[in-house]
Amino acid sequence: MSTLQQQSLLFNPKLEISNDGGRLSSDGGILLVKEFMKKIQFDHFLQETVAFQDNRKYCTHQLKNQFTQLVLQLIAGYQKDEAANTLKEDPVFQLALDKLCASQPTLSRFINGVSQEELPGVHHLAQTLGAFLIEQTNQRQMILDIDSTHCDTYGKQEESTYNGHYKTTGYHPLLAFDLISGALLGAELRAGCDYTSKGAEDFLAPILQRYQEKELELIVRGDSGFAKPEVYQVCETHHAKFIIRLKANRKLQKIAEQLVLYSDETDFTKEEVQWFTLENYCPNTWVHPYRVVIKSTRNAGEFLFSHAFLVTNLIELSPKQIFPMYQNRGAMENLIKEIKNGFFFDKTDSTSFTANAFRMLLSSVAYNLMQCMKQLVFPETQKKLSICTIRFRLFHIAARVVSHARRTFIQLSSTNVFDVFYWQVLEKIQGLQLYPTKN
Repeated sequence: MSTLQQQSLLFNPKLEISNDGGRLSSDGGILLVKEFMKKIQFDHFLQETVAFQDNRKYCTHQLKNQFTQLVLQLIAGYQKDEAANTLKEDPVFQLALDKLCASQPTLSRFINGVSQEELPGVHHLAQTLGAFLIEQTNQRQMILDIDSTHCDTYGKQEESTYNGHYKTTGYHPLLAFDLISGALLGAELRAGCDYTSKGAEDFLAPILQRYQEKELELIVRGDSGFAKPEVYQVCETHHAKFIIRLKANRKLQKIAEQLVLYSDETDFTKEEVQWFTLENYCPNTWVHPYRVVIKSTRNAGEFLFSHAFLVTNLIELSPKQIFPMYQNRGAMENLIKEIKNGFFFDKTDSTSFTANAFRMLLSSVAYNLMQCMKQLVFPETQKKLSICTIRFRLFHIAARVVSHARRTFIQLSSTNVFDVFYWQVLEKIQGLQLYPTKN
């Protein structure tokens, strides 16, 4: 427990503040998350996907209970492991975890004790939650955006190296999101010096195979860092359409300049855009030709055109239709910010690469769990809320825990401004009708 303190206030000396209020919690809303986890059978997903090797002879806290505690702490916004030393005394967290809250040393031993062989199971759990959301919303199309990001490190973390593009030291993980549902489809921690597309085809293949088997229409988008024939090939192998930006090279620039049309009637005071298609473009590094579409733009007041190039296997659409589809990919940046800023995806507190990879996957599970909750039980007007806003409106609510006559009562603040939102979500959780999940 925190040290008891008492202090009078300067603006009114008759007021005194102390932290001896009794069994109070500032996280009354976290019980909604636990109720939702129960409704979707999160424990079943955890049991089916993750198998932790527990070699301890005498223990109080089961590893899967510690895993659940870490996920709840991330969702509630507690980034540091040491928060567990206080939260283990929190009456609401105790109720959510059946009074088996572990302390920071116990959780840290768990995180640093996870082996490399156990990581795929945690990754599978995050993917299972993403697949669960897509199934429950009866989604028939998937727009899979692949990208990399940077996670800074501030010590001697294993495989932390300098990245020239970001001009800083850290890790360089791969991520894949479904733009429609917002679900995280995959995450892989890599060394900081790894190039953007390194291992991208091996990363994509199992994701595409999973959703190909579910007969979803698949579209893959990526920036120029993923423009390599291995990525195109894995998309075609799994019957996925792709739109990937190409870096402007001398050959493409020359072709585009030859295609641009100038007229004596051109109004140079206005912007002009021209569209072109190369049906069978094939550099020496490609196994076979692909379609390349070109957008040539001359800004108002300028004479020369600038050119943008996309490689795609979409033959049904014109360049004028394909470019806006690619440009919508910018929404993925917001998803990356959400998982990093809201769920601490870039937290690299451990010295070992495996422990940091486990932390990243914990954030992935917490992120997908909240995506499921938002899309399935939130009111329509609240489904796009960021996790920071959700914590403020829904989770961080004052609550008193009272036990009487063998029952426990959670008494929430009677002056909660977002009281209606809270009860709407609880009602929808308890009334949620789920479709049977497919293997």
